[in-house]
Amino acid sequence: MTANEMTGGEALAHMLLAHEAGPIFGMGGFQLLPFYDAARRLGLQHHLINDERCGAFAADAYAKVTGRVGLCDATLGPGATNLVTALVESLNAGIPIVALVGNTHRLHSWKNMTQESRQVEILRPAVKEIIRIDHIERIPELIRRAFIVATTGRPGPVVVDIPEDIAHATYPFDESWFEVDPTYTAAPALRTRPAAENLAAAVELLVEAERPIMLCGGGVHISGAAQMITRFAEATNMPVAHTMSGKGSIACISALNAGIFGRYDRIANRLIDESDVLLVVGCKLGEIATKRYTLPEPGKKIIHLDIVAEEIGRTVIPSVSLWSDAREGIADLLEVLPQDELKDRLAGWAATVATRMQQWRADVAPRLTSAEVPINMARLLHELNLNLPDDASLVADGGFAAHWAGLLYDTKRAGRGFVPDRGFASIGYGVPGGIGATLGAAQRGLGPVIALTGDGGFNMVLGELETARRLKLAFTVIVVNNAASGYVKALQHLMYGKDAYHASELSETNYADVVEALGCRGIRVESPDQIGASLRSAMQEKDRPTVLDVVVTRDPASMLPGVDNRATKIKKGDRVA
Repeated sequence: MTANEMTGGEALAHMLLAHEAGPIFGMGGFQLLPFYDAARRLGLQHHLINDERCGAFAADAYAKVTGRVGLCDATLGPGATNLVTALVESLNAGIPIVALVGNTHRLHSWKNMTQESRQVEILRPAVKEIIRIDHIERIPELIRRAFIVATTGRPGPVVVDIPEDIAHATYPFDESWFEVDPTYTAAPALRTRPAAENLAAAVELLVEAERPIMLCGGGVHISGAAQMITRFAEATNMPVAHTMSGKGSIACISALNAGIFGRYDRIANRLIDESDVLLVVGCKLGEIATKRYTLPEPGKKIIHLDIVAEEIGRTVIPSVSLWSDAREGIADLLEVLPQDELKDRLAGWAATVATRMQQWRADVAPRLTSAEVPINMARLLHELNLNLPDDASLVADGGFAAHWAGLLYDTKRAGRGFVPDRGFASIGYGVPGGIGATLGAAQRGLGPVIALTGDGGFNMVLGELETARRLKLAFTVIVVNNAASGYVKALQHLMYGKDAYHASELSETNYADVVEALGCRGIRVESPDQIGASLRSAMQEKDRPTVLDVVVTRDPASMLPGVDNRATKIKKGDRVA
């Protein structure tokens, strides 16, 4: 063993290299300068971001696309507190993140140090675990711990809190201390399998079922289970519906795909009502998925499979609980099911899915192909379906950008081709999410990245286009330009009537002109017949982002998802969308 005298910051960098760290997004301060210097010397792929929240968003999208641990860093005080929103996204969505955060010199803590705050207390509820490093020689051990926690169980974000004096101090580390287990570089690092007696109980329900349906959530993608879900569905003829996060559990164009369920749906909610057994996989059955806890109806037989035991029974009491990793649990279930018997018996039930989906597409075709000006959102999503290749990734910002895409976007193959921020559903994810997804897609050899965002969300993070241009990232940002906080304005219209709008309107802005000034390519799209050609042109761009400024309807009665824009009867206190 050879002793190497190095700073705490350099030890941090060596541990990230040992974990084969991907891109790191951060904005430094004095506390972590030794780490930044080591990153420069050792060749870590570290990128300056313009806002720490966006750095954590980019890390989240990178992790969603690759399954690997996303990395970000921040200095103390406002740098640390700026991370909160994005870390909660990763916490709720089960995304592995390690965030390095500088803190005050311990000798001077609580003496009104500049930018000092109770940041550990502020960050604690936003993450899976906080790890404080109080002894420099423990850096290798505790960074290993951070990766283990981030990638096991339900994955999540871990903050490593590093005092200034720890980062700047030196210590003679042994080389052997920097050895790591590569198991913990990606999630899920460890997998669990359901108990045999629970599997037997699930089989008993399914072999008697005449109309079972599978409900898939984001846990399917965390587990990397989409191929197994597809295999299961095809082997048994069991239809599959999904949440926004679960889109791609089976290809949307599959005859067995019933589409999204819950608050917005195509045909899935009716199928759920008609079903006799629900197989819920990697889905928390929260507010949107259950249409504010009205779906499924009481008494429905449910098999709930989830990696987090405490999620089972939180909102709906299941008949059978399977505590398991999604991929392993479905594989085990498939192995003990009489596949051929089920496939034959469910053939008629499965056929209704394709028939009803075909009818749904025929019913909504006028909206999907609408020639309206300003552009109808349904037409925009239809053009994405027509023009994006099979291996594209669509990043969807919060608000109705994600809702429209969740309802209408079709993934053409199984896997996470749809990357929404549904853990916290905050707006502002689109551009930084596009940055992280682009770096992740390049690493995986995937196709183009498209980021869909509203004008409000785009306004929040416009400065990150400078980051994307500096990194020479060629992805496409679609700004849904309705000169409004459209989701709020549409709800105000629905609840209070025409012209009853407050604090929900934005200035008319030509974002194509704005982004050209930032050195990006801007294309203004004002007519639906321009969408396809503009998309294809944008996807050919090299070395810089392209922004499509798509001028969509200003009519708040037409802003909410649901291609029929159906009128809804509401009473006081209802959550209608």
